Amino acid sequence: MLWIKAFHIIFMVTWFAGLFYLPRLYVYHADANDEISNQRFKIMERKLYYGITTPGAIITILLGFWLIHTLGYAILSSFWLQAKLVLVAILVIYHIYCGKILIDFKHDKNRHGHVWYRWFNELPVILLIGVVLLVELQPV
Repeated sequence: MLWIKAFHIIFMVTWFAGLFYLPRLYVYHADANDEISNQRFKIMERKLYYGITTPGAIITILLGFWLIHTLGYAILSSFWLQAKLVLVAILVIYHIYCGKILIDFKHDKNRHGHVWYRWFNELPVILLIGVVLLVELQPV
């Protein structure tokens, strides 16, 4: 079980690396004024989203389900795990929304400025703090 937990954490770090960096790319992309930069950001965003962030999310979630299965489904009655799963669901929605933004940029239909993306970039930080505190403190 410790191996599963270790890899769950490793892939969670991978997922969050993408969730931290992708909106930062959106900040710079929203500010890009030339076609070369625009095309470069499209490539970087696509590779980060599909090559790192999405695989990290999928493996993190699968390993999380494996951990729940290994620990026994009775653990699902724990408040801290229920709260963590709510935060993970919000992260999945955030991740999917990042994909929608990626498609908007791909089709040159960005609707937000760099300041909006700077604020948007902060949500995964808040969610990460909540997840880590719930797992480590396991409040009743």
